[in-house]
Amino acid sequence: MMKPSTQDEIAGDVHEVKGKIKEQVGRVTNNPSLEGEGIGENLAGKVQKKIGQVEKVIEKP
Repeated sequence: MMKPSTQDEIAGDVHEVKGKIKEQVGRVTNNPSLEGEGIGENLAGKVQKKIGQVEKVIEKP
């Protein structure tokens, strides 16, 4: 079983990638709503990944 910190980091990476894709698709298709959603998801992913990194530091003996 993975530690919660690792799960947060992986989930953060996934959200970042999904956000970048949505942002690009929104830009290409001239869909500001989708582009904004992508930017938000990308940012949320970065925050979640950072939380995982902080948790790893806290978990160390």
